[in-house]
Amino acid sequence: MAKTAGRGNPPWTRDETILALDLFFDAGMVALSDSDPRVIQLSQTLRALPGNELRAESPSFRNPAGVSFKLSNLQSVATGRGFANSSATDLAVWKQFESRRQKVKEIATLILKHVAEAPLETDDQDDEELEFPEGSVFTAMHRRRERNRKLRKSLIKERRKHGSLSCDACGKVNPTDDPNLDDAIFDAHHLIPLAEQGERKTRLTDVALLCANCHRLMHRLIAKSGKWLSAEDLKGAVSPDNG
Repeated sequence: MAKTAGRGNPPWTRDETILALDLFFDAGMVALSDSDPRVIQLSQTLRALPGNELRAESPSFRNPAGVSFKLSNLQSVATGRGFANSSATDLAVWKQFESRRQKVKEIATLILKHVAEAPLETDDQDDEELEFPEGSVFTAMHRRRERNRKLRKSLIKERRKHGSLSCDACGKVNPTDDPNLDDAIFDAHHLIPLAEQGERKTRLTDVALLCANCHRLMHRLIAKSGKWLSAEDLKGAVSPDNG
């Protein structure tokens, strides 16, 4: 196999690894050579992704040899044989998606569709631990949906019809009697991942009303557990003494 000449290149992101895993599955879970047209195509795709522009100035960055090597790493993870160069990201992505090939295809499609709106994050960042298992592009799009003021306004309006506002997880109520402030601590949280919702319009039943603390905790639990959680799941993780 050709050498990757990849020393000095940044580690593969979770998004890039998911794209490689998608090809690995399509190839029948074998490592393709660097001359395979599918490997060359993925190399070109990775080098052209928004966020990779400067890195792609290096000929060795995500070149076909590097993509082929990544497939070999994934094959090693899948079979327990071969190269021992697999990264923590390779192991985590495989553990998350080894039996979910169709889900990998859906997420890979979403990454390529939305990466222009949410370029790859490859540098260390304060909220790195809050990246969802589906990668940084998926995480950014989720957060963007949750910042939709119209959706949050509609959710709060609907909840007010049934009484005072309270967090769906901890039950906390805003400690002010001012109607102009009583929604200040609440966020709208999407319960259905973007990959599952697809192009369907968001319904209010798809969204939970969470206080800011529980919302951040929800995101961290999803990131750490690798599972998409419901408000009921969060209730189980929140101590009644913290309500």
